[in-house]
This record gives sequence, C-alpha cells and structure tokens, in this order.
Amino acid sequence: MPVNSFDSYPLTWRPDRDSLKPPYYKSLAEDLERKIRSGLLAAGTKLPPQREIADYLDLNYTTITRVYEQCKKKGLIYGTTGKGTFVSPHSAENTTITPAQISDMCIEMGAINGFGEYTKLVEQATQAVIQKGYLRNLYEYSWPAGHPHQLAAAVRWLEQLGVHTDCGHTAIFAGAQNALTVALLALFSPGDKIATDEYTYSNFIELAKLLHLVLIPIKGDENGMLPEALQKQCAANRLRGVYLIPTCANPTTVTIPIGRRRELAEVIRRNRLILVEDDIATWLRAAEGETLPSMFDILGGESVYICGMTKSLCPGLRIAYMAFGGQYKDKLLHALFNVNIKASSLDAEIITELILNGDAYKIAAKKQAWAEQNCRIYEKIINGADSRDTISYYKWLPIHTNKPWQLVEKELMERGVRVYHSRRFSVAADREESYLRISLCSAGIGKKLEQGLNILKEYLVESDMRATPQPSECMALHLLEPE
Repeated sequence: MPVNSFDSYPLTWRPDRDSLKPPYYKSLAEDLERKIRSGLLAAGTKLPPQREIADYLDLNYTTITRVYEQCKKKGLIYGTTGKGTFVSPHSAENTTITPAQISDMCIEMGAINGFGEYTKLVEQATQAVIQKGYLRNLYEYSWPAGHPHQLAAAVRWLEQLGVHTDCGHTAIFAGAQNALTVALLALFSPGDKIATDEYTYSNFIELAKLLHLVLIPIKGDENGMLPEALQKQCAANRLRGVYLIPTCANPTTVTIPIGRRRELAEVIRRNRLILVEDDIATWLRAAEGETLPSMFDILGGESVYICGMTKSLCPGLRIAYMAFGGQYKDKLLHALFNVNIKASSLDAEIITELILNGDAYKIAAKKQAWAEQNCRIYEKIINGADSRDTISYYKWLPIHTNKPWQLVEKELMERGVRVYHSRRFSVAADREESYLRISLCSAGIGKKLEQGLNILKEYLVESDMRATPQPSECMALHLLEPE
C-alpha cells in the first residue's frame, strides 16, 4: 500500500499509523478520545479535515467519517458548517460544582445553598403534615409525577412566576438537576447540539457531557443571548434545542428583558427548537412584586420549564416543578417513569403545605430581603465593582489574571474562602476573560460574609487581579463564536 508523504505536514491530530489495527475506525476513535481526554488535544483545537486524515493514513474517507461521528456522539468534538471540526470545551476536565465539605475555617462563597439556616416555618409545616393523619399514604409508591393536590399547589406557585400551566402538563421531580436529566434524556439524542449562553450552569455542562450532547455557545450582550447569533448558529450547526436561564442567569446575573425574550422566542419557533428554561431566580423578583413573562408563556406553553424549590424554600427538600407542552408530555412522563427518580412524596407534601398555608411566600420574602442585604454588603466591600441593582444570590466579578483557574481557586481556599472561577461555567474554548462567581447566600448574614469578602478583596489586590471596569464592561460577554 503506498504511503502518502505527510511527515512534514502540520496535522493537529496525527495518529500513529504503525499502531493501528482492525477495525480501523475503532482504533482511530480510541486514539482520538485518549488524546482529547489526556489534554494532548486541547479544547478548541481544530482537527484536520477528514479527507486529509484519510489520505495520511491511506484509509477510506468513510472510515474517518465514522471516527468523527462516533466522537461527536460522545460530545468530544463538534463540527461547524464551513469552518471545520473542533475539540469540545471541558472534554478533558471535570468542572462539576458539588457540595463537598470544606474546613470549618473556610468560608463558603462558592456553592449556592440559599440561606439554609431559615427553617422554622419548614419545621412547622413538617409537623402539620404529620398531624394530618395521612402520612401512610405518602409512604406508598404511587403518583410518580406527583399527587393531584401537590400538582395543584405547583400550578399555583408557578402562576406567580409568570408560568401558566395545568396539572396535566406539570410534574414534580427530586430537584432541578433530575428534572434537567429527564428532559435531556427524553427529548435529545447523543450527538444533538444544544445552544447555550457562553457562560452557563456548570453542572449542565457536565450533564451534557455525560449524555454525549454538544453545547454550542451563542454570543450575548448585557440583555442576554443575541437572537441573530442564535439564528446564525441554527443554520451553521443544525441545532436541536436551546438551554436558557432567562432571569438572573447563572453565573452572569443577566436578565433577559421582555423584548429580547420575544425575539428569541421567534427564532425558537422558526427553527423548531426545543427550549429548556431553567428558572432559579424569578421568585426573587416575585417577592418584590415584579416578574417578567416566562419564555414558556411567550411560546404558548410549547417548551419545557423547570423551577427548583431548594433556593427559594429549603435546600434539603429536593423538589422541582416542571411545566411542559403537550407535544413533549408523553416523552417526558415516559422518561420520568422509567428513569425512576420519583420525588419524595413527603418532601413534596411539605412544600405543598408551605404553599397552601402561605408560609412559602413568607420564606421567599425573607430570603429576598437577606439577598438584598448581602448584595449591599458586597457592593460596599468590593467598591461597587458590580453597581447594578440586581438582587441575586451571587455576583459575577471580572478579574485580571493569567493564572490557571484551578490555581486561583486553590489559593483562595488556602486563604479561607471558596469561590468558583469562570472557567467552570465557560461553554466555549479557553477565553482571555476571567471572572469569579461569588455566592452571597451560603456564608449567612453579616460578619462571616464580610470576612470572606475582605479576604477576597485582599487577595485580588495583592495578586494585582482587581478589575474595576464600567458596568457595561462587566456585562460585556461578546465572546467569539467557535470557528
């Protein structure tokens, strides 16, 4: 067999011809996966065109096509029409945010726990459920999507958040992460492409990797994802869906205004995308008496909306509500029944009791007031680096550094503070910009938070990382599209 002369030709991926063995597609796919996961092929690396690899190895073009398709289904690489094939972001690293224990001497400003110390009304609701005499019914394995009266309470809660649904199009899950898992399993297939903001929820990034889904970052500005950028990527990447956090996005705190929501909805309709809307913060606006219409409502209920209750009511009660359109109902319920991650009926009943007796709204209002107080503390200590009026559980602080993201987190841990670097939330390949997501709800109220923020400020000043851009620059998320 003749061997082409590619010895001096620059190939970013150069398989060892001598180590190949039949079946060649499998051997090559294993080689490509190994080099990506080991970091030899970094995120964002443009892979050689399939024809060039085929010529270099003297193999059939369809063999290389099969290799690339197999790795795409694993989420290791993705292709952009007219631009090429690239190594997917985070393909060689784990950016999962977990509630791992830290030293008692370390101040938690990474995880978003939601003021877990406020449990008095939750305890009272638990006692009320026990005293009602139907506890035995909650121990039975029945109503996997939620008991009818629990679904009615869910519909009532969602209505105040700008989500109008009914019991037949609502289900209860054991937390928002499980709801996301079921949505992705039910509605997407390995290799499908889902549009997201350039920075998004880190555990969603890892979930997509586990399910071999490809995330495509979409340009945004201070008002969120750009509709024209989403439309462009629909044409270039044959998108299947879009994942959005429209209100106080995690981690950037961007809230999409009504006009932009309608423009995005039009792109979603036109391209028949599946919208998965993750709502973690609208309740903060509801506590102030101010809400924006949900994307779910704007789309006439033909999407998937998820609302976790852990941040607004109680971290330990893992309950989330999902509203969905009729076209998704059968697939979602089928996945819920077969994945078998039924929510605890007792947990759901306690949340239901809180909603029906009105205490859920009192808890939410209390936590909203604490969040506002801690935002003021943040602005005072960090010198107004984020001067927006957004009331949220976290802040997005731009910093100047060339240090590896793991090192920044490690050095802050050694000083007694846990925060998370923007690399954990980046959907795109490596970016020059660096941020810290700072949780304001897990260190409690007052002095402990102040202590943590002062440690953070001191570290940034000493390391010459302090950034004080104008608010518009804080919000500027005009990152490059994948080439």
